Amino acid sequence: MFSYTTIKDYKEKLLNGQTTCVEAVSFYVALIKQNAHLNAFLEVYEDEALQRAAFLDSQRKAGVPMGKMHGVITGLKDVICYKGHKLSASSKILEGFISIYNATATQKLLDEGAIIIGRQNCDEFAMGSSNENSAFGNVLNARDNSRVPGGSSGGSAVSVQAALCMISLGSDTGGSVRQPADFCGIVGLKPTYGRISRYGLIAYASSFDQIGIFGNNIEDVALTLEVIAGPDEFDSTALTSPVPQYSAIINSNPSKKYRVAYFKETLEHPGLDPEIAQATRKFIQTLINEGHTVEQVDFELLEYVVPAYYVLTTAEASSNLSRYDGIKYGYAAKDKVVDLTDFYKKTRSQGFGKEVKRRILLGTFVLSAGYYDAYFTKAQQVRTMLVNRTNTIFSQYDAIISPTVPSPAFKLGEKSNDPIEMFLADIYTVFANLAGIPGISVPLFKTHYGMNFGIQVMSSKGNEEMMLQIAESFVQLS
Repeated sequence: MFSYTTIKDYKEKLLNGQTTCVEAVSFYVALIKQNAHLNAFLEVYEDEALQRAAFLDSQRKAGVPMGKMHGVITGLKDVICYKGHKLSASSKILEGFISIYNATATQKLLDEGAIIIGRQNCDEFAMGSSNENSAFGNVLNARDNSRVPGGSSGGSAVSVQAALCMISLGSDTGGSVRQPADFCGIVGLKPTYGRISRYGLIAYASSFDQIGIFGNNIEDVALTLEVIAGPDEFDSTALTSPVPQYSAIINSNPSKKYRVAYFKETLEHPGLDPEIAQATRKFIQTLINEGHTVEQVDFELLEYVVPAYYVLTTAEASSNLSRYDGIKYGYAAKDKVVDLTDFYKKTRSQGFGKEVKRRILLGTFVLSAGYYDAYFTKAQQVRTMLVNRTNTIFSQYDAIISPTVPSPAFKLGEKSNDPIEMFLADIYTVFANLAGIPGISVPLFKTHYGMNFGIQVMSSKGNEEMMLQIAESFVQLS
């Protein structure tokens, strides 16, 4: 019977002849079929994955060296390009669209021997915190099917949570990897802005978007980051600095003591669940007892973080999503139209879902004459202040920690009619996207009714090594 713990262990079993890539693919395909009710996958590439698995098995037997991701069963969020495969951003507007190239992250995985098992459900155009905004239906939390998995990368998170693949790639614009990872009790990493190329990632808000990684453990996530990070001639915002061997350094100094900050305002926020607040405070005391320096820092900008984020991201979305007009590809209105403008209106009204239209309208409003300075310019000023304050904090501390989310996974439909409450679900995660710093959600705790939640660890720009080391040390303490 096939079983999986880590990529390292899996590769050892492949080398020792204890399993094969074909056996692994067959195992995961069967589980995906058994768990179809979770709605995590929009499409499963069964035949293609089995063919690639057989090829990898033959290569290995012939003595060809294994790539870093050899045989690793991987899922892709439905916003990441995979050449020759459907790509829809879980939206009707991209009906019938086939990707004509690979995202850089996809290509790097394939180059190292990964097996792409399928395309995963998400909130439409990555806009949402619950995966209730997909044109293809809700994704269900595998631990409790009456609850949301988080969003927007809910399908990718549930796929790892329910053991439907080994790792998944998602995207994180304001917490869309870390928040569902927290709700599902797995590891979710958002790297520094530019650490992973955005080439081949459908744009939501270009100065915020980052491809992120879901895994069952920090070791797997670190290895995946090591593979897909790095410079890219197709993305001018990609960092050009060398990529460290993250997987080799996460346990390199287990006895090291760290200087850690936390924001007083995060633990005193009225929207924070009491169980999460209590567990976080208790964990802070555990860190102190272990010899780490953990200090409270005043962060008076917290109340401006969510408003600034939604002003800026909706503005960028308004611009980015203007390309979907039904002319060259995707959905086109079939109704009788008067002129081109009427065609655009009908196509976009019918093709986009409610949440996407809400954000396009908000973004268009904040960019309009008379409101640009009042909203967009001020939000940019807040972002600059936030970056400067963050740099000051990291000149004194190795990391900032906080709850990942203000509450555990909530019930399906519980917040659907209250967009403001839904937006506030991102209050602790959007900070990292505004500042461009890396963040990781580490599953450490459970509520009294069995739902997971954890701690978010953030480090300075480009310092994923420190963040991963600290996160692994937290796991060892739990």
